[in-house]
Order: sequence, then C-alpha cells, then structure tokens
Amino acid sequence: MLRTATCLALLLAASAPAAAEKRRVERAADLPRFTYRVEGKLEQLVRDPAAFGKLAAAVRRDLQSVVDGYDIADKSARRRLLGTLAQLDFLEGRYADAARRAGEIRALEEKPADKLISGMLLRAMVAAQAATGSTSSEAYRKEVGRLLAAELQPLPFAVVENDIKGAKSGAEIIGEALVLGGVRDRLQPVVEKAGGLLSSEFAPDLVASRYALVTRLPLKQTLVQVYGDYLAAHRVEKPDIWAARDVVLPPGKDLTPVPIAIWDSGVDAALFPGRLRLDAAGRAAFIAFDRWENPSESELMPIPAELRSRLPAMKSRTKGLSDLRSNIDSKEASEVKLLLSQLKREEYRGVVEELGLAGNYVHGSHVAGIAMAGNPYARLASARIEFGYALLPDPCPSRELAEKNAANVKRYIAFFQQQGVRVVNMSWGGTVKDVERELELCGTGKTPEERQALAREIFDTGKKALVAGFTSAPGILFVASAGNANQDSTFAEAIPADVDLPNVVTVGAVDKAGDEAPFTSYGRTVKLHANGYQVESFLPGGDRVALSGTSMSAPQVTGLAAKLLAVRPKLTPPELVALMQETAERSPDGRRILLHPARALAAAQARQP
Repeated sequence: MLRTATCLALLLAASAPAAAEKRRVERAADLPRFTYRVEGKLEQLVRDPAAFGKLAAAVRRDLQSVVDGYDIADKSARRRLLGTLAQLDFLEGRYADAARRAGEIRALEEKPADKLISGMLLRAMVAAQAATGSTSSEAYRKEVGRLLAAELQPLPFAVVENDIKGAKSGAEIIGEALVLGGVRDRLQPVVEKAGGLLSSEFAPDLVASRYALVTRLPLKQTLVQVYGDYLAAHRVEKPDIWAARDVVLPPGKDLTPVPIAIWDSGVDAALFPGRLRLDAAGRAAFIAFDRWENPSESELMPIPAELRSRLPAMKSRTKGLSDLRSNIDSKEASEVKLLLSQLKREEYRGVVEELGLAGNYVHGSHVAGIAMAGNPYARLASARIEFGYALLPDPCPSRELAEKNAANVKRYIAFFQQQGVRVVNMSWGGTVKDVERELELCGTGKTPEERQALAREIFDTGKKALVAGFTSAPGILFVASAGNANQDSTFAEAIPADVDLPNVVTVGAVDKAGDEAPFTSYGRTVKLHANGYQVESFLPGGDRVALSGTSMSAPQVTGLAAKLLAVRPKLTPPELVALMQETAERSPDGRRILLHPARALAAAQARQP
C-alpha cells in the first residue's frame, strides 16, 4: 500500500508541469520594488488597526511574491523579508505562521549567536498567547518573561553576551516618541512630496513601527527585567585576547617614519603633537570638502553656532549610548536612557539629529587614536569628508554632486601621494540602495524605477572614481571597514568594503575575546577581523571614550600595517595584507580571521630588509 502510494505520487509529480524557475538575485539593488498609496497621516495609519490592515495586505502580498519568486543569494536579505512577514503574521493573529517563519529565519542565520537566539522573543510571545489567550494581559506579559528566561538560561553566555546586552539597551530606551518619531518626521514628508505614495523601501518601516508599538512597548519592563537578570547572573568577564597580541614600538629606535592618513570626518590634530605630517607652511597637513563637495578649511565637522554650547553634552551622550549598548552602568548611560525613553514627540528630531552630529564630530579623532596607538613613528595626515546627520538628506543626491565627488576623490588621492602616505583608513561606507532611499526622502523621481536608474548612475560614478583612485595609487594600502549592517557587503554593494583590489583590505569586527560582533557585516572581501567592541580612544579635546563598530576595528589593521612598515618599509600593500593574513588566527568555523599583531611584527622582523 505504502509503496503504491509512493509510486503514484512520483508518477503524478513527473507528469505535472514543472514549477516556474526562480529568478536569481545576486545584488540587493536587483530586488523588485513596489509602491503603496497611503491616505492621511502615517502616524494614524500605524495606530489604527483597520487602516493599517489595508497596507499590510498589500505589503504581505508583495513580500511573499519575492520570497516565492526569487532565489536571493544573500541570507540576510531573505531574513529581512521573512522578518517583516513574521511581524505581519503576529499582528494579524496568525501565530502559527509567525512561529513557522521564525524557524525559517533561524535556519538562515550565519553567526553563532544569531543561530542561538534568533526568534527567541517571538517564540515566547506565540507560546504565551497560546497559554493565556491574550497578547495584552498581565498574565501574558508574565508568561512571556517566564518563557524567555527559560530559553535564555541554558545558552552559552560567552557566545550570546553582546547580543543580550544590545537587546537590553533596546528595551530600555524604547518609548512611543522613539517608535513613532521616524514615521512623523522622516516618512510623512516623503508621502506628502510623492502625493500619497510610499515605496517598498520604507513600507517595512511602518510595519516595524506598528509591531514595536503593539508588541514591544507593552513588554518593555518585562524585557528589561529578563535580560537584566540574565546578565546579572552571568557576570563573567570575557578574556581579552588583544592585550597579549598587542605590540608597542619603542621610541628612539632606527625605524622608518610612516605617513598614514585618516580619511574620515576630521581629526583634532592637537591630540598628536610631534606626530603629524606638516604642509609647506608647517601646519598639520589636511584636505577637506564639505557636504556640498566644496573645499573646506574646517579641521573637524563644523558645529552650528546655536549648538556649540551644547557640545559637551553631545559628547557625553555619545559615551552614554556606547555604554548603554554594552550594559555599562555609567552616569552618561543613565542620562541617555532617561532622555530617549521619556522623549517627547516634539523633541525627537532635535535629539536624534544632535546625536548624529556628535557622532560625526568625534568619529575621525577616535579612529585616528586607534590607528596611531603604540607607534611613535606614525605620521598623521587628515582627509576630511562630511557626513550627513539630518533626518532628511541635505543636500540631496544628484548627478552634479556625484561628479563633484568623483573629482574630489582624485584630489584626495593626489593629497595622499603628495604626503607620501603609505596607509589610508576608511571607516565609512554606503550602498546604491542608500542613494535610492535618499532620493525618495528628497522627493526625487516619480517612480521607483526612475529612482533606481538615477541611484545606479550616481552610485556608479562614485564607485568608479574610488576604484580608479585606488588603482592609481598601488603603493598605498587602503583599509576599509566592513560596515555595521550585519549583511554581506558584496551583495549590498557597500563601498569601499566590497572593492576587491590588491591594495584594499576590508576589516570585520569581533569583541575582546574574538567572538564575532553582532553588528559586523561580512563577505568575500572581508580578509581580517579585529577588535571593534568597546575600543577606547580619543574624542576631540582629549577625552577618552570606548566606542564600538567596524569603524573601530579597521584602524587596528591600519595601525598594524604602519608598524610593519616602520620595521620593513619596502613591504608592498599586497605583502602587508598577506603577512597579516598568514599570521592571523583562523576560527574553527572559518568565519573569523583574527589579527595577531605580535606574530605579524615578529614575522616582519624576521624578513630580510
């Protein structure tokens, strides 16, 4: 009987028409786009189940068509699609579907910690709803907490620690103003400019906002308690593998001075007296262009006059955010937690933009401090670029701006060559999808297809200029950060991270124990990993603060390359990369290539001059 049924099934399958072959997608920018008409205020739509339901049905239809019809090369892109569908499932009471999708997402996870905790909260919510028949009662919240704590308890703390710290900080700062601020102040202007239309680039943000409002905000105290209890019960200090690997070059030796450049948001040159490249006038060598790609004489990110008195508070908030994400109980962390969790709706834009401005102001100096550490022979030059920080782009992307940027890239490269720079650090990046989103935020383009084409043209202009610049300077090693999006940099077309040239190396981030950072992006061009979690360095003015990101891991490779060149100045960029890779420690899972400065320096010293 069983054999007959099996044979019959095979026969029927063989005689049925073949299923349509899925279209292969190798780049994020090649995923399909959709447009949605929305009426009224987006905030009201997010709050109103009936109004939201109409949008949700269209978003579900389109996302499911992508999942069913496309073979997407990148697992992180598939996870994002399924994640939005899982949110819709739960919001619509399709709890079994939500749990099933959580399992599908978990099967696509790539990092060890993500494989363990993926979907953990959603599973607890689904099970609690089944047990209590509610998603809003006190009994439901208690059951979510109980189930979540039970699932957390047996997990290896060393693997999931950083992720749980991040989850706790996210729960601590969540508030209604933070959830809805982007909807009101960022997306509402987009819809008004487009005559009531919103693309599939931003529609998932509305889904995520309603999901946070309905599911996460009511669980705020439960989540803070559960995550906090777990962390308190496992106060285990991770081993620091980097202290033993670190190398400090002694001063006064017969070593070669090595010019390095920090291509970033600007450096406070006063932090590095006697260790600067100087121009013909004896001043710190630097080149700068502002957001409009015009020459600038400002050493650091300019602070608007009305905000200059607030600079100390802005820097304090930068430290507070970093401490909060790392579960460090500091005065600054407490202040930021209180600020964001109790934010008033009218305060959202000002607070968020100030945080972005402060981050840009301190970024380059912090990166420079890491790259210069332990090397009295490093000589610093600064190449400043100006990053945006406003909720809405200013200026907006354009062909004219892209052409000016391409011309300025040539000027940056010429500056590096004139200064004899051997290593350039680039802790920044962007993708073609970033450009496309900015175009929509600016109201540029009548259709997604029009924005797609224009974004590609603008992006390719910039990328071609970068690649040409790198190629024209084969004697300079360019060090790129992988990015903090937990995605494949190549699939996302992140520049400069996905540039594959002999004199370019991309760096991912791990923590002090060498475990992969939750945020770090990855991909075929990521050739080294270094500590990017709570790395201490300078802020402008001399304060020392620990920050996290691949922005902090890249300059550790820059710093090591400069030390190797101080010992063996004839090393070429490909030889530097090979030396650092050959002496690195590869993790058993093959995902991490952990930098080993002491081994690399010893290997360089053993070479013939």
